[in-house]
Amino acid sequence: MKFFVVLFLSLLPLWAHAIEVGERVAPWTLLDQFDQAYTLDDQAQILLVARSMDAAKLVDAALQGQPKGYLQARHTVFVADIQRMPRLIAKLFAVPAMRAYNYRVMLDRDARIAPRYPGAVDKVLWLQLDNGTLVAQSEYSSAAELRQALEQVKP
Repeated sequence: MKFFVVLFLSLLPLWAHAIEVGERVAPWTLLDQFDQAYTLDDQAQILLVARSMDAAKLVDAALQGQPKGYLQARHTVFVADIQRMPRLIAKLFAVPAMRAYNYRVMLDRDARIAPRYPGAVDKVLWLQLDNGTLVAQSEYSSAAELRQALEQVKP
C-alpha cells in the first residue's frame, strides 16, 4: 500500500497544469534573498524564471551595471529555483552572496512555483503579464538578448 501512495505522490507533479497564454497566473508568495516576503500581484508585468545556476547567471549578467530598482521600475519579478542546491550551500554561501545583488531574487527553495511555468532549464523564461493574465512568453539563452528585451520595457 505504501508503494502506491509513494508512486501516486511522485507522479502528482506530472499532472500539474502548466499555465497557457490567456490564463490567469495564480498568486504566490516567496521570500527573497533578504528573507522578505513578496506576493505576486496584478502589478507585475514580467516574470523571469531561472531554473538553474546557469540561467540565473544569465539574469545577473544582463543586469550588470543597472541601478538598484531597475527590475522593480519595470514591474519585473525574478524567481530563481534553488531547490536542487544543497541547503547547506544555499544557506552558507549562495544566498549570502545574492545579498550583494542590486535586485531582488525570489527564492523558490522547494520548487513550489517554478514548475508551474515549464521551460528549458538552461534558459531564462520570460512571462509577459497583463493584470495577472499571461499574454506572452519567451525564453532567453543569452544575457545580451535578455538585456535588450529588458531595456525595451518602459519604466
